[in-house]
Amino acid sequence: MDCHPVPSREEILAALEKKQGSVATAKLQAATVAICGLGGLGSNIAISLARSGIGKLILIDFDTVDITNLHRQQYKATQVGLPKAEALLANLKEVAPYVRYEVHNEKVTAENAVRLLEDADIVCEAFDRADAKAMLVDVVLEQFPQKTLVAASGMAGFGSGNAIRTRKVTGRFYLCGDGKSDVDQDIGLTAPRVMLCAAHQALTVIRLILGEKDA
Repeated sequence: MDCHPVPSREEILAALEKKQGSVATAKLQAATVAICGLGGLGSNIAISLARSGIGKLILIDFDTVDITNLHRQQYKATQVGLPKAEALLANLKEVAPYVRYEVHNEKVTAENAVRLLEDADIVCEAFDRADAKAMLVDVVLEQFPQKTLVAASGMAGFGSGNAIRTRKVTGRFYLCGDGKSDVDQDIGLTAPRVMLCAAHQALTVIRLILGEKDA
């Protein structure tokens, strides 16, 4: 297959403006979003935001790509065994080469969260573990009064996609998901349902950047 030249930054911006409008595109270009966890939620959030023209993405994950990730996460079979942060960066550069990326191959903790997240306007929580989710909620809401957190709870199983919703918990905290399903319930994970929840998170981020505060 012949490779075509990569469009210029100006050409891609013009295409975004044609589909999204110049005002929206300019606001998205000026925003920085941190994604904590690059699995089923985080990798799909990153792809959506990069395609939408976010100015900068901060990508954080300490894990490596496993074969069991391939059915719902934005990785390739050839990337099994690679650090997720580095593998996702390579994939993102193929679809959105002019977004600015900051990559951290490390685990987010209460001790390093301030350093990792200080430059973000909005933080996306995309962890698997409930304790990690709770830690990030506490850190962002308590230590970053100017930042908004978009988190997730409940996207496991084969239930109706219509159960996936976005709720505004507080003025700076939004929660996406069905609020009850969990992989620990032994009901499995399916790509469409995980991607639906990730899409809710990505859309919420975009709406917040554009000044829309309702859920």
